[in-house]
Amino acid sequence: MKIIGLTGGIGSGKSTIAKEFISKSVPVYDSDLSAKNLMISSKKLKSKLIECFGYSAYTNGSLNKKYISNLIFNDRIALNKINSIVHPEVFNDFQQWKSRQNNDYVIYESALVFESGSYKLNDYNILVTSELDLRIERIIKRDNIKKDDVLLKIKNQWTDEKKIPLADYIFRNSSENENQKVVVSLINHFNSIFV
Repeated sequence: MKIIGLTGGIGSGKSTIAKEFISKSVPVYDSDLSAKNLMISSKKLKSKLIECFGYSAYTNGSLNKKYISNLIFNDRIALNKINSIVHPEVFNDFQQWKSRQNNDYVIYESALVFESGSYKLNDYNILVTSELDLRIERIIKRDNIKKDDVLLKIKNQWTDEKKIPLADYIFRNSSENENQKVVVSLINHFNSIFV
């Protein structure tokens, strides 16, 4: 089974593109959602996070998302540490999920395909890009946060310029109709080389 990485910076629209693949019956693994779920459900992961970041990482047994978010977006060392703890668990979860799929290929959606190095394990990688102003607008609307906070989050991720040479396909996120056409074109392409 082939693996196609789907990535893009925060607010690029990669989740919207992932939904387009899902609507066409392509299995998509959402690694960001899985990471959040594992940080809540895995006792092993909880223990490691508390050990590294203190008891404030959880409130009444639930992940303290605000605390973790503030940590990782203000401290690159904390970001690298949490990634080194969470990513192996997500990778194991993905392998289990993949073994249950009945398709010639799956999509591995992750904000950090390139940063984590997981792109090397994929057969192909799709990078979703979008204009910076549009990304900022989307994040402000979605997360109800200030522009300065958005810029800080963007700053903590690799730039598109750094990611582009590593990508096999560049998906310039524009209009919904155009996105649907591009996804159908990619699916036809992948079906022609994998099936």
